[in-house]
Amino acid sequence: MLIKEIRILLRKEFILEWRQRYALNGMLLYVGSTIFICYMSFNINMSQLNVITWNALFWIVMLFNAVNAIAKSFMQEREERQLYYYTLVSPQSIIVAKTIYNVFLMFSLTILAYLVYSLVLGNKVEDQLLFGVGMFLGALGFSVSLTMVSSIAAKASNNTTLMAILSFPVILPIILMVIKISKNAIDGIERSESYNEIITLLAINVIIGAVSYLLFPYIWRS
Repeated sequence: MLIKEIRILLRKEFILEWRQRYALNGMLLYVGSTIFICYMSFNINMSQLNVITWNALFWIVMLFNAVNAIAKSFMQEREERQLYYYTLVSPQSIIVAKTIYNVFLMFSLTILAYLVYSLVLGNKVEDQLLFGVGMFLGALGFSVSLTMVSSIAAKASNNTTLMAILSFPVILPIILMVIKISKNAIDGIERSESYNEIITLLAINVIIGAVSYLLFPYIWRS
């Protein structure tokens, strides 16, 4: 029953996103414009763009893109529609479906941003596989944590401000681990040196996901 509800809700998310393509186009425009601004900023003296700056700029772009992309998960839902969902499906199905959809969306945007970013500012990554693992774990962490934060912020009147405030302490450990993994991939350091960060990041994602699954029904009922 739970799997069937998740499948139906996932189909609903993809259909709504396809019908409201302005949101997706806005996210793509945001990614392209921020990367173009980075290019214009360093076009005068590309020698200033070292690997540390390259790595930091990429994850700054992805962080703000994640907040903009996932913030609408629950904020775009009207109270009447939420009440309608409440009568049809379980809250666990809703949070799982929203999270899976946001993981797919965020990982797709991350890959696209990485391709455009590498094309415009050059590719400085030595270990592509390790960097890909970092991108996937980063997209997963952003999606899991921000989906839950979005559900909390949607209950407040000033939800945009609350979204930014609540997301910072949750995102901080994720972004620190991701930057360390991607820096090791750029430098071509042995993959074993990144195992601790990968395990830590996986543990953070699992903990946040479990907390979201357990606590969301209480948030939903309120």
